[in-house]
Amino acid sequence: MMNKLILECNGIAAGYVKGLNILQGVDLVVHEGEIVSIIGPNGAGKSTLLKAIMSLIKVSAGRFFVNGVEKTNLATHQIVTEGIGYVPQVSNVFPSLTIEENLEIGSWSVKNKKDALKSIYSNFQMLSERKKDKAGNLSGGQRQILALARALITSPDLLLLDEPSAGLSPVAINEVFATIKEINESGVSILLVEQNAKRALAFSDRGYVLDQGRNAYQGKGEELLNDPRVIDLYLGKL
Repeated sequence: MMNKLILECNGIAAGYVKGLNILQGVDLVVHEGEIVSIIGPNGAGKSTLLKAIMSLIKVSAGRFFVNGVEKTNLATHQIVTEGIGYVPQVSNVFPSLTIEENLEIGSWSVKNKKDALKSIYSNFQMLSERKKDKAGNLSGGQRQILALARALITSPDLLLLDEPSAGLSPVAINEVFATIKEINESGVSILLVEQNAKRALAFSDRGYVLDQGRNAYQGKGEELLNDPRVIDLYLGKL
């Protein structure tokens, strides 16, 4: 029996210029407890889909639902209060601010900020030990951990991650993926855009392949990883 539906996207069309859609009618679902990956070539609309869900760009057609309730084009700050966290691909921390100040910014919608910070520090020892350090002094992997922690401070049901391995060393990538796995095991569903398609599919319960703004393939992560069509078109050159 499939777990509760957290996110449902039906026929989503969206883009950055009016009348020119990058997404051409994308369908996607995320169930409670899942890790779902979105892969595909550059320009396929992977990051655009996350931005559309977060209302950073306008959905021009289609609808999406959070916990069964339509939330299409709700204001971004309201999407956050609906239980969705988002970690952008790059420039996802404030380098001139301390770790603690970054986390406090993330806690703007949280009623009990002290308890929320305490919970984050208990789960992320490095952040607790260095909370007065400037975020700009952190390594790439540590910055990504901070960005994840800041998104988690609102206790989301679903976390949207855009290229969490971008620009990181192999060691840092391993650390970040291990942290994402721990976050998922704590009860947070994950929707992950990742250029490292092989790793993403191996890591995920299910996956979607986007191409030219449309659904190309979907299925269990392991099935897509071993699908000759997906290997031929997308995995072999990544």
